[in-house]
Amino acid sequence: MPHPVPDRNNRRFQPPAPARARWPRWLVALVLLGAAGFGWQWWQNNHKTAAPTPTPQTAAPPAPAAPAPEVAASGPQHPVDTLAPAEPGLPALASSDAKLTEVLNSLLGAKSVTKFLVLDGFVRRVVATVDSLPREHAPTLMWPVQKTAGRFGTQAVAETQVITVDNSARYAPFVAFVEQVDLEKAVALYAGLYPLFQQAYEELGYPGKYFNDRLVAVIDHLLQAPEPTASIQVKLVEVKGDVPSIQPWVRYEYVDPQLQALSAGQKMMVRMGHVHERQLKARLTSLRALLVKGNVTTAVQPAAAASKP
Repeated sequence: MPHPVPDRNNRRFQPPAPARARWPRWLVALVLLGAAGFGWQWWQNNHKTAAPTPTPQTAAPPAPAAPAPEVAASGPQHPVDTLAPAEPGLPALASSDAKLTEVLNSLLGAKSVTKFLVLDGFVRRVVATVDSLPREHAPTLMWPVQKTAGRFGTQAVAETQVITVDNSARYAPFVAFVEQVDLEKAVALYAGLYPLFQQAYEELGYPGKYFNDRLVAVIDHLLQAPEPTASIQVKLVEVKGDVPSIQPWVRYEYVDPQLQALSAGQKMMVRMGHVHERQLKARLTSLRALLVKGNVTTAVQPAAAASKP
């Protein structure tokens, strides 16, 4: 029986595929991998772009350094070590009252010390009071001396109030106490204890400055206090309120605007009366000479020099 002729128009008819050479699969993979590597290398060489130039970073300006504490360019104007060496083995400032009591008793006598001085925190009291005397106010709570006994005395003259002549008598015991102090011995003891005063001054807010320089400047300031000899007019400052003042005499002011504009320390000098004021100025002058002994600068400075720290 003859074989049927295949109908090439019949979709179901599929001619046999020609024979193909078969490569091992690992060889095909190796060729493809090599071609891919070659293509990548060729693309890199022909399409390489320059790396972007990094934008220069401008460094931020350094923060300004904190200002250094003001320090005297050439050290103290009136060095204390030219007066006497510091005493070795000084106690800490916070526990120095016993040492100061011992020294003051030997210098002034225990009776006078008890009567005129306040020993609790004595070094800090001295430093704070000295520093405040050229200012408008010198807080009494920090004074190293006891308050003057008696009451501030005034009397009516015509339509004004004036300080009584007897008011200055209140200060006579204190002035006599100051006049009997052996200043040379006092300055030597002060120099031996000076590190305590210097520490207290720095703690008050003056690092790099020197208490002895401030002390000399304040003495110069007090020496320039006026010495009125005529009656000094005062007025009582009115304080409105329902509660009466327990101590109205502490509210007096000078009528003369020039006197009222004086510092707290100069007002104290004037209030003592011109006789006592001159006695204290004589002692302050002697004290100043001893404090600057051996130093070049000994001239009295202008009062304005002590008006600021």
